[in-house]
Amino acid sequence: MYNNLGAQPGVPRPPVNPQPTPFGNAFYGAGSGLIRGGLGAYGEKILGSSSEYVQSNISRYFSDPQYYFQVNDQYVRNKLKVVLLPFLHRGHWTRITEPVGGRLSYKPPIYDINAPDLYIPFMAFGTYVVLAGLSLGLQGKFSPEVLNWLFVKGLFGWFLQVMLLKVTLLSLGSGEAPLLDIMAYAGYTFTGLCLAVLGRIVWRYSYYFLMPWTCLCMGIFLVKTMKRVLFAEVRSYDSSKHHYLLLFIALVQFPHFTWLGNISVNWLF
Repeated sequence: MYNNLGAQPGVPRPPVNPQPTPFGNAFYGAGSGLIRGGLGAYGEKILGSSSEYVQSNISRYFSDPQYYFQVNDQYVRNKLKVVLLPFLHRGHWTRITEPVGGRLSYKPPIYDINAPDLYIPFMAFGTYVVLAGLSLGLQGKFSPEVLNWLFVKGLFGWFLQVMLLKVTLLSLGSGEAPLLDIMAYAGYTFTGLCLAVLGRIVWRYSYYFLMPWTCLCMGIFLVKTMKRVLFAEVRSYDSSKHHYLLLFIALVQFPHFTWLGNISVNWLF
């Protein structure tokens, strides 16, 4: 009834709440400000902590993709030597850290030979597909469909290597290694495969020497890397189980390399 009067001159408007409570004014004045300020600060704290939590987990599991492509010619040469001739690597296998934003972070590959990169794995993967297609072309078995199958076979082999390393870490109770780190370490497989396939193209019988050699080198590289880099995050584990898993990773490289190195029309065999 009174709401329809509006703001008319000479007509006083009665209060909306004719029965004041003892705490009404205090709650409306100071209380509302307290609630707004408290909820604002609490919400900011929640959102801030949530943002930090999300960012920390993203950096933990995925990292920054740009980090893995900070390479130069010197790094590529030295990294290939470490992967293909790991027993000649006289330096340490641990990664170098530096303080960034109040927290320790790993130096990029251009400053650390032990840092993983994705430049070499991607280039090696592409080279593997090209060399496999060239090998089939020299045998008169090349076709665009076969090249597609070789591409899928290489990707599937890369995925299997990633799963091997990931499951190994999970079995030790540590699955917090960034996914791109594991992808990089698994992708170095194609460097040895390129050498073996190229040897088969140049001289057929060299493949039977290069294949087991690259398998052995890749096994040593992964064992050293897993032991000094990835397993370093594990605080408590069974030492015997640790050694068995490292041995298993090394042995799996032989059937894995044999399967990927067998260039044929049927990619399953």
